[in-house]
Amino acid sequence: APRRRPPPQPLLPELPEGGGGAGDGIPRESSPFISNSGLERGNFYEGKNMALFEEEMDSNPMVSSLLNKLANYTNVTQGVVEHEEDEDSKRKEIKAPCMGTFIGVYLPCLQNILGVILFLRLTWIVGTAGVLESFIIVFVCCAGTMLTAISMSAIATNGVVPAGGSYYMISRSLGPEFGGAVGLCFYLGTTFAGAMYILGTIEILLKYISPNAAIFKAEEKTEAEEAMLNNMRVYGTCTVALMAVVVFVGVKYVNKLALVFLACVVLSIMAIYAGVIKTAFDPPDFPVCLLGNRTLSRQKDFPCAKYTVKGNTTAVTELWNLFCDGASLNATCNEYFNQNNITQIQGIPGVASRVLIDNLWSVYGDKGSVVEKQNHPSVPVPDEAKDRDLPYVFSDIMTYFTMLVGIYFPSVTGIMAGSNRSGDLRDAQKSIPTGTILAISTTSFIYLSCIILFGACIEGVVLRDKFGEGVNGNLVIGTLAWPSPWVIVIGSFFSTCGAGLQSLTGAPRLLQAIARDGIIPFLQVFGHGKANGEPTWALLLTAFICEIGILIASLDSVAPILSMFFLMCYLFVNLACAVQTLLRTPNWRPRFKYYHWTLSFLGMTLCLALMFICSWYYALIAMLIAGCIYKYIEYRGAEKEWGDGIRGLSLNAARYALLRVEQGPPHTKNWRPQVLVLLNLDSEQLVKHPRLLSFTSQLKAGKGLTIVGSVLPGVYLDKYTDAQKAEETLAQGRRHMPQHPSSFLPLCPPPLSCLHFPFS
Repeated sequence: APRRRPPPQPLLPELPEGGGGAGDGIPRESSPFISNSGLERGNFYEGKNMALFEEEMDSNPMVSSLLNKLANYTNVTQGVVEHEEDEDSKRKEIKAPCMGTFIGVYLPCLQNILGVILFLRLTWIVGTAGVLESFIIVFVCCAGTMLTAISMSAIATNGVVPAGGSYYMISRSLGPEFGGAVGLCFYLGTTFAGAMYILGTIEILLKYISPNAAIFKAEEKTEAEEAMLNNMRVYGTCTVALMAVVVFVGVKYVNKLALVFLACVVLSIMAIYAGVIKTAFDPPDFPVCLLGNRTLSRQKDFPCAKYTVKGNTTAVTELWNLFCDGASLNATCNEYFNQNNITQIQGIPGVASRVLIDNLWSVYGDKGSVVEKQNHPSVPVPDEAKDRDLPYVFSDIMTYFTMLVGIYFPSVTGIMAGSNRSGDLRDAQKSIPTGTILAISTTSFIYLSCIILFGACIEGVVLRDKFGEGVNGNLVIGTLAWPSPWVIVIGSFFSTCGAGLQSLTGAPRLLQAIARDGIIPFLQVFGHGKANGEPTWALLLTAFICEIGILIASLDSVAPILSMFFLMCYLFVNLACAVQTLLRTPNWRPRFKYYHWTLSFLGMTLCLALMFICSWYYALIAMLIAGCIYKYIEYRGAEKEWGDGIRGLSLNAARYALLRVEQGPPHTKNWRPQVLVLLNLDSEQLVKHPRLLSFTSQLKAGKGLTIVGSVLPGVYLDKYTDAQKAEETLAQGRRHMPQHPSSFLPLCPPPLSCLHFPFS
């Protein structure tokens, strides 16, 4: 009978339901190390459009997908979202990183860079330093951050940057000593930035939104400044406590408001540009009253004249009563008031006027000087003592170029927002360089264009009027905005409030990352927190340090302090990139290719120069703090070995020196004794003749090099424990030498102990 053929076997074995292994009947394990393409294929196409390639999907997203990402936009640092997901019992599975360049890097950097200085101080800087010097200030600061961003992009694309951001990059590149010192400086900078944002929030509230909310009232004008500082301290302390409670309860509430804060920033910028365009054909009506060439304060609306004539009756105005001792026309008045006329000019003549030429040059002044209009007719009064009770607009601080650099620089910080959240990005090595550099380019354009537009639209005396006293107490930048000054006032209030919340959210996590590394022993308590990892103790310390900045109570005094800490951090980011590039270490292979060690060195030099330009004594104090932390970590805590660049630099220097030594015979003047000592160890791996080391030390008198070693016969794997104990014994003997113990070196450094390897 013919033999039956067996049924044809399938080319591929059938897989069990749920996706099994290759015919083994066992369900496939869900593991990040095993390809689960069959399981994830259904999820892969979910929410995709008909793009042919995934790159097309990223470049041409669906409108609904973009709106959904904007709705879920968050500006908190990496690690915060994961902690809140642990608290949410409804979320069972961990989502893969899905943020792109625009949502994950560009918008957070944009929101962090554009802040309180733009709304409250940029007009004053333009009016004081002039358009040209202001342009130089902004350009130099933006150039420093751009060079730092290039170096940061190279480091960030060399590997994953977890929570800690700049601290992680510096510590893994320059070692735990530099990383801990600069990481703590960056932490202090972020904390003081929170204090600056809170002070800006309170200033907007008490100056422009609700002046009647002030607790301390000034009976005289000379007491107004002190009363304002006390109000800032009281309201600032309450705000710090409230924000700390919000962060402690849960940062998911901060996440829900992140899009609101971002919208406030974007709408405020658009209102400024819209207002500039409107001034070309319809300038707003903000009259400024001048006595001679001096600006008069008009906290409330009153006639800009000495007296008014109604029919046949002449009546004195409120200004007359302020400068004279009576309401009659024969009263004794201030001499300058008698000699000069009162005129009224437009505070915002518009972009079509020639006011830009008048605002090109700087007008610096001392504290208490009157804000005056340049090239305006005035009759000077000799030996006049300026009375602070008169209704002039006075300068509250002494102004000069370097001081303005220190006040402005915090407005260009925030470039680390993208690198701090690399774990949340779909392609961090692509998104971080692109998003960060685009954000810096955008904000640099905004700042530079605003300087020119402010100088071309607003009168100089209004620009130098820091608190808008000459324009009825309005925010100066708000007078330019369209459709209403309240767009800028409300937008700046919410944006500065959100920036303060984000600082109080990010700073404790930076301190927690440093504490968990264990490089600074006394900070280890701040590595603990709630069960889900929230840094409770670090939040308390952050709130306390932030309160110190609040007690200073002056935004102009706090800004240079945090400038120092940020500049020091940026300096070491550039140094880390330059060192890694020059050493050409095997693990230095960043995907970002548009960097060079000369750019990093230029950025490092620029940051160092800006530190001393802002404030040389603050720079020395910041360096002293960093130096003390460095020496403390070196003495007590540096037990980590991360293969840092400083150690690699030392090895390269030693190699170079050894190669130079072999080039020729040493001269007799350069001769130093070089002794090789072979010690005999007993069965317990202790030195049998310890005095041999003392004798060797006396022979060389601390001038030469002694190599100490011993030989242990046997197989390396069998003798590994004895070899380790022998190395410890030799190290102890080297440390207990009576003279110059550091000149002794082991014969074979670890991990190669001096053992006898039998040949087979």
